[in-house]
Amino acid sequence: MKKGLFFVLLCAVCLALPARAQKFGYVDSEFILGKMPEYQKALSEIDKFADKWSKDIQEKYAEIEKLQRSYQAEEILLTEDMKRDRQRVLSDKEREAREYNNKVFGYQGLLFEKKKELMKVPMELVNRAIEKVAVQKKLEFVFDKASDFTMLYTNPRHDYTDYIMEELGLDAANKPNKPTAVNAPTQPANGTPDNKTTIKPK
Repeated sequence: MKKGLFFVLLCAVCLALPARAQKFGYVDSEFILGKMPEYQKALSEIDKFADKWSKDIQEKYAEIEKLQRSYQAEEILLTEDMKRDRQRVLSDKEREAREYNNKVFGYQGLLFEKKKELMKVPMELVNRAIEKVAVQKKLEFVFDKASDFTMLYTNPRHDYTDYIMEELGLDAANKPNKPTAVNAPTQPANGTPDNKTTIKPK
């Protein structure tokens, strides 16, 4: 519904503009980013942080499991007070593990912030290149083929991806350049993190 409304509003804006030819174009940000060393480096760094944090969480749950086994083995020898103390320690450890998991992989957690930080440079480079090409080519609108906005048909003559690649000093080889009919919207390629990832004990 929102996309349809956006398209209607876009058409209304175009009709309201002065009666002259409105120049527009589109780019494929997914393809551009995929060719950028800065983007690949950012992805690699994000994976490293995710792996490290995942390992930290798994170690916390492994410690909890070890404490649980120790408690079960010694339970028969413990007094009621000792049992309560051990159970409280286990409960605290489990709560700490859950809170740390949410802090790292939860909504707008550490991984989300790290992705935003590491993706800032490549995204700014692309945005500046698009703006420069748009000014040079006198484009009124520049759409992103890889965005949520559904492009049902794309004519290669309106494709300015190569100009962006040239501006960034990238090789545009193997770029798809045929008109395409799209049946479903493509997923955005902006490094936006998932809302939540949960690491559970094995």
